Amino acid sequence: MDFLRITDITPAQLREILAIAAKLKAGLAKGSAPPLLDKKTLLMLFEKNSTRTRVSFETGMAQLGGHAIYLDSTRSQISRGETLYDTGAVLGGMADFIMARLYKHADLEELAKGALVPVINGLTDEEHPCQTLADLLTIQEKWGTLKGRKLAFVGDCDNNVAHSLMIGCAMMGMDVSLLGPKGAKPKDKYIEKAKSFKTSITFSSDPAMALAGADAVYTDTWVSMGDEKEAAARLKLFSPYQVDSKLMAYAKPGAIFMHDLPAHRGEEVSAEVMDGPQSVIYQQAHNRLHAQKGLLVWLLKSSR
Repeated sequence: MDFLRITDITPAQLREILAIAAKLKAGLAKGSAPPLLDKKTLLMLFEKNSTRTRVSFETGMAQLGGHAIYLDSTRSQISRGETLYDTGAVLGGMADFIMARLYKHADLEELAKGALVPVINGLTDEEHPCQTLADLLTIQEKWGTLKGRKLAFVGDCDNNVAHSLMIGCAMMGMDVSLLGPKGAKPKDKYIEKAKSFKTSITFSSDPAMALAGADAVYTDTWVSMGDEKEAAARLKLFSPYQVDSKLMAYAKPGAIFMHDLPAHRGEEVSAEVMDGPQSVIYQQAHNRLHAQKGLLVWLLKSSR
């Protein structure tokens, strides 16, 4: 079973993964690290730079008794023309899992077609489902439950993080409000998928409307990897949507601020919010470790 999109799993399976992640996190805090992935190997294939994704997967495998191998695509035979299908077929015969962080989602799908082991999306241009697992775990830790809560996503709502998060929240019974300029609305296919889970999905350019009743306010960088040539135009487009204290005031009292990091202080978020009492960004980042562990353990169990 692969985890290429958040919808590769059902809502019930998503709850299972979060439950495993929470249990492993609680156990680790007490000094327990069961070797659930003893003698298992994760192959990590990277086209894009990484901090949290690489460290969380590599540390998670070590804590669970397994081993992780880092493979830079530029130093592999991919750089000399080997197809992603052939790469997947080869790596899948040597490792128990493959995690890939690639530019194009279509390339990830081609890799998965060749592999006979679970392939995990560590980020592509379309989705970032592993980030969503950590995000949901963080919200669950704060509020105790996900169903009935509301998340407001601010800024570029048509990026990979927003796609997976919007749908993942909907799968858990959460309402999602998207705030940004008209050109930043998610593609219809992602909105329709999120709405299929029968929760409220709205898009607005009005902060007061979008953030009303929000339990969590989330933003992401305005210039993602690959968008550098458009940086000046994007900064101008999104500047009215910086998450500052004034914007946070539209949400519920006590609402949490979230960011998948890395952040650009003074652009999509002000320093006072990022470092303020409502911010859970570091807890959220640390939860990447626990969420990845929950996913890996669940995938192993499901593939048996």
